[in-house]
Amino acid sequence: MSNTQKSKIATIIGARPQFIKHSVLEPELKNHFSHISMHSGQHYDDEMSEVFFQELNIDPPGYFIESKDILQKEQITHIIKETEKILFIEKPDLVIVYGDTNTTLAGALAASKLKIPIAHIEAGMRSFNDEMPEEGNRIATDQLSCLLFTSSEQSVFQLKMEGITKGVVNSGDLMKDLVFIIKEKGLLQKTSNYSDKIYCTIHRPYNTDQPERLKNILDQLNILEKKVVFSLHPRTKKMMDEFHLPLESFANIEFIKPQSYLNNLNNIYNFDSLITDSGGMQKEAYFLKKRCITIRTETEWTETLNNNWNTLVFDNLDEIKSILGRPLGAWNEHLYGDGNARKKIINGIIRYLNSKNINSTPKEG
Repeated sequence: MSNTQKSKIATIIGARPQFIKHSVLEPELKNHFSHISMHSGQHYDDEMSEVFFQELNIDPPGYFIESKDILQKEQITHIIKETEKILFIEKPDLVIVYGDTNTTLAGALAASKLKIPIAHIEAGMRSFNDEMPEEGNRIATDQLSCLLFTSSEQSVFQLKMEGITKGVVNSGDLMKDLVFIIKEKGLLQKTSNYSDKIYCTIHRPYNTDQPERLKNILDQLNILEKKVVFSLHPRTKKMMDEFHLPLESFANIEFIKPQSYLNNLNNIYNFDSLITDSGGMQKEAYFLKKRCITIRTETEWTETLNNNWNTLVFDNLDEIKSILGRPLGAWNEHLYGDGNARKKIINGIIRYLNSKNINSTPKEG
């Protein structure tokens, strides 16, 4: 490799949280390296994928893998096969994967087969629920990775407990970077209309795919003292239609279409509190100092549970009303980093490539 040639980094993304994180890191990657991106097609429709590229100003992916109509059980194998073809052509010096999706594991496995080093962003997260496919994805990806960028010291400790200490960097969380950037740009706008309402998003299969479960959740939201504004994920809408649960049956719930990233963040910022089964929104609520109730049995973001900022509810949904009245304790401004995760990730990659005698030719500044 010549002295003037930059090292090449390939990133594979395919789900909403990955688009969000990548939007922060992509400008830094382009500034320091030759960069290509691949979209696995894991999540793809105009409302849930393309709009995030437009709003977050992410470059169109260099490669798009058609995975929309692939069966779930075949998706990882399909993405591995197609990603391997691309990596064989591009021959990057490093592959970046984010989080814990099928895209994450497939990208890591494809890179591993070709002996390409892997950087895993959001490494070391654990829900300790082995029944969740995401748990297996993140554990396997951590084992395959040469660079492991964590969101917190707790993740560093978890990796150490699993025998992984080499290549671990506590960078902080890219989603915190983005929230800080958006606040600095003045893109969060306070409105008084929502301060006495609750914002809600529910989309996970264990909450939507059984009629009794979905109806129970909606019934509990419907009897809350405050109005609920429910951003209706396509999956949830599909199941409500299938189970004959008409929107108008829930008078206390205002159903709205899926929100863009900025609208979603502004909703969290303005509403009284958040009820969700999303992973990333738990963090966003914490960064914006909003109470969160998570309709799950576990969370990877266990630090958010401190001082009632986040509460897990699953079986006893009738507890939601009382949880909303609990006092909030101290808020930790240092949780998940200082808002400069992107810089620490870039510096970690540069150090790694230099240690392997791969020219990274970083720019000054």
